[in-house]
Amino acid sequence: MALIKSISGIRGTIGGLEGEALTPGDIVKFTSAFGQWVKDNTDIKKIVVGRDARPSGKYITQLVASTLQAQGIEVVDLGLSTTPTVEMAVPVENAGGGIIITASHNPVGWNALKLLNRDGEFISAAEGETVLKIAEEGKVQYAQSKDLGSYSKNDTYIDYHISKILELPLVDVEVIKERNFKIAVDAVNSTGGIAIPILLEKLGVKNYEMFYGEPNGQFPHNPEPLPENITTLCSEVEAGRFDLGIVVDPDVDRLAFVSELGEPLGEEYSLVMIADYILKNGSGNTVSNLSSTRALKDITLKNGGSYEASAVGEVNVVNKMKETNAVIGGEGNGGIIYPELHYGRDALVGIALFLTHLAKFGKSAALLRSMYPNYHISKNKIELTPEMDIDEVLLAIKAKYAKKPINEIDGLKIEFDEEWVHLRKSNTEPIIRIYSESESQSTADHLANKIMMDIKEIVTETV
Repeated sequence: MALIKSISGIRGTIGGLEGEALTPGDIVKFTSAFGQWVKDNTDIKKIVVGRDARPSGKYITQLVASTLQAQGIEVVDLGLSTTPTVEMAVPVENAGGGIIITASHNPVGWNALKLLNRDGEFISAAEGETVLKIAEEGKVQYAQSKDLGSYSKNDTYIDYHISKILELPLVDVEVIKERNFKIAVDAVNSTGGIAIPILLEKLGVKNYEMFYGEPNGQFPHNPEPLPENITTLCSEVEAGRFDLGIVVDPDVDRLAFVSELGEPLGEEYSLVMIADYILKNGSGNTVSNLSSTRALKDITLKNGGSYEASAVGEVNVVNKMKETNAVIGGEGNGGIIYPELHYGRDALVGIALFLTHLAKFGKSAALLRSMYPNYHISKNKIELTPEMDIDEVLLAIKAKYAKKPINEIDGLKIEFDEEWVHLRKSNTEPIIRIYSESESQSTADHLANKIMMDIKEIVTETV
């Protein structure tokens, strides 16, 4: 049972007590607050809504739409859609904001309200705090019966989204068609099962097979596109019938690939390989978050560009991309942000760009992956007691490694000669998350274990 209020919205488990889970009462409360914020800040009484295929999504959409209408706000419901599609629809509709009903990679028992501004981008931390304040104070103005908002459905935006992808200069339909790829897709029984077949057909890919392509929300495995969760697709590709496997999460903003050998290419490398293709066709700057692989920095510098790291979180990556005029960016979880289309993580545009890259490369996916620096990331966490001052622990780690390059824009990142480690404290639990990267998995694991031992020593000394 959990209700988490974060930078990107309200997320929680379905069923339980109000205030402790994502209950109907909580949905109405936070939707009302967001609707009020949109009216106060844009003077536009229109909001776009869309959802992934989770079973709870339909009733949450009804609650969200009815609540917004009660505030005098026009609702445009995209129905079953993708996160990037909703992001693109908001400015096209000239709406004041958007709500995406999806818990992304969380299990089926979760759902969330992800909140977008009028540009179709996630609201900032400060804006999120304002929405939460409105929710807690309950100062929401509802409309009289004569001023209730309207409701309409629009299921054309996935087609619109794909049409804009096809217009991109670096998406080459003809070269993709000529390669005659055989592709397996794991859409985890969500809205990728709607959007990806349309995209592949438009790209000229006729030989593809959908695994878990029915958008019924019954996830056949943990929906996060990690190697340990996609073993069925890997086995199917390994059998030799396919040139490539494609995996997305339930709301289609994270992307991973599987080589013709049935081996995951690593979601960290989705961004790296696509960025390399973009940079080879015109140098520029790139951005990823502090916990993402340094391979993106390597290939950016090799192509004559400049690389910057941002704090973790899509909105932080987007802000840094705008600041540095980056041509591509994203996060190491398979989130591709290509600003020529829009500022949001988008697996669909990632698929189109990668297939063009692979087709022009002219060889296998495994060989393409071998062309890039080979780094390994270790992801760990250490639990502390609630009374422990985590900030003091991080300060002690900083002092211990004071002679190393340190970045503090988001937790504590320490750079070593060929490695790095990133420590971030949880906002909801007494936990420090520890990410480390090296040229081998064992070395990355060793570095993480060393830092965890340092933390344990510090904790012991302060008790």
